[in-house]
Amino acid sequence: MSARDDRRPTGKKSAATARDAAQDAAAQESLREVYGHIMARAPEHDIDPTLDRVRRVLELLGDPQRSFRVVHLTGTNGKSSTARMVERLVREHGLRTGLFTSPHLTSVTERIQVDGEPLSARRFVEVWEDVAPYVGVVDGESQEAGGPRLSFFEVLTVMALAAFADAPVDVAVVEVGLGGTWDSTNVVDGDVAVITPVAHDHERWLGSTLEEIAGNKAGIVKDGATVVVAEQEPEVLEVVLDRARQVGARVLREGVDLEVAQRHVAVGGQLLDLRTPVALYTEIFLPLHGAHQAHNALLGLTAVETLMGGRSLDGALVETAFADVTSPGRLEVVRSSPAVLVDAAHNAAGAEALVAALDEAFDFRHLVGVVGIMGDKDAESLLAALEPVLAEVVVTRNSSDRSADVTDLAELAAEVFGEDRVRSTERLDEALQMAVDLAEAADPVGVGTGTGVLVTGSVVTVADARILLGRG
Repeated sequence: MSARDDRRPTGKKSAATARDAAQDAAAQESLREVYGHIMARAPEHDIDPTLDRVRRVLELLGDPQRSFRVVHLTGTNGKSSTARMVERLVREHGLRTGLFTSPHLTSVTERIQVDGEPLSARRFVEVWEDVAPYVGVVDGESQEAGGPRLSFFEVLTVMALAAFADAPVDVAVVEVGLGGTWDSTNVVDGDVAVITPVAHDHERWLGSTLEEIAGNKAGIVKDGATVVVAEQEPEVLEVVLDRARQVGARVLREGVDLEVAQRHVAVGGQLLDLRTPVALYTEIFLPLHGAHQAHNALLGLTAVETLMGGRSLDGALVETAFADVTSPGRLEVVRSSPAVLVDAAHNAAGAEALVAALDEAFDFRHLVGVVGIMGDKDAESLLAALEPVLAEVVVTRNSSDRSADVTDLAELAAEVFGEDRVRSTERLDEALQMAVDLAEAADPVGVGTGTGVLVTGSVVTVADARILLGRG
C-alpha cells in the first residue's frame, strides 16, 4: 500500500474522532444546562414531608417504578457501599440492573447507573427531556395549590425510575437520599429492604433520638417484604421489629440469622467467611478495607439471596462479583509518596469505622488529616473520633455553601487536638499542599512510607479533593 493510501484511513478516523469530540462537548454543555436547571430547585436536604409530587409525576409517566423488582436501602452509614455490592452481585447473575445512589463525587450522572455504568451525558439529558413536560405539569399543580415545585432530589428520583423502566432493567437497587418514610425514593415498593447501622445524623430533619431516626428509616419496609437488618442499638432494633410486625414483613437479623463468621486482612482488602440464613461462603475476597465493609458485604449478600428466592448463590459468582466491587471515596488511596487517602466519613460513627480500618489495614507513623465538615454536623464528635490516628490536622472548607466556618472549626479542633497540632486555611487546595508538606517533613528519609494524608469529614470534601488530585 502506498504512503498516500496509508493516510486515507487516518484522515477518516481523525474526522470521526473530531466529530465525536464535538458531540461529546455538546452533550456536556447540555448536561451543564440541565444540571443547572435542576440545581435551581430546592436542595436535596430540604425535605418536604410528602411523596405526592413524585407519585403524581410517576402516575403521569405510567408508573415506571412498577416495571422492575427493587432492593431498597437505608441506614446512617454504609448505604452506598452496600448498594454497590448488591448491584454487582445481581448483575453477575445475568440480570440487568439499575443503581440509584447519592450524593455524587464528580458528575450527577454517577447517581443513575444501568448495568454498572453511569448514564452518559447525552442519555441523562434525554431522560430529563422525556420527564420534563410531566414535571412541569406537577410543578404547576403544586404551585397552584400553594406548594413548591419538585425539589432537586425529587426530580432525580423521577429520572432514575424512568431511566430504569426505559432500559429496561430487571432489578433496581435504590438508596434513600435522607431518612426513609418521606424520602422521594419511598415511592418504590422494595421486595427487599436493607437497613444498615443507624446512628445520630441529620437530626434537624430526622429527629433527635435514635427511636425517631429509626422510625423514619424503617418506613421503607413494605407489606410482605423481607428486611435485612444490620446489628443495631436495642432501641433501633425495637422500632424496626415493630414496623416489620405492622406490615407483615419477614426479618433477617445480623447476629441472629447472618454473621461475618471470619475475616482476615489481605493485600488490597480482606478475605471473608460469610454465613447467611441458607449457606456459608468461605474465602471471599473483598477489595475494600475495614470491618464495616465486611458487614456491608454480609448485608448485600443476604439481600441478593432473598431476592433470588431465598436460595444459596453459586460461590464462583459471589467470588467474581465481590472481587470486582468498588466504592469510590471510601478509604480510597488516590496518590502515593506520600500516600493520600480519602474517606467520606461525615459523622462520629463513620469516623470510628474509618479509624478502625486505618489501624487494621495501614501502618502510618505520621498521618495528617485534611478535614472539611458541613455546618449542620456534630463536628466535635467527628474530630474526637479522628484524633487518635491523626498526628496533625488541617481544617478547611469544601465547595458547598453549607460547609462549616473554618475559624469555628479550627477552634473546635484546637480543643480536641491542642493548638500545636492544628492548622487552618480557607482553601482546600492549600490545605492539601499544607498536609503533604507536613507529611513529608515527618519523613526525613524521603521514602514515602509510614507517612500520609487523610482527607475526610464530608462527601463534598472528598469529591473536591478527588478532582484536585486528578481522580474526578
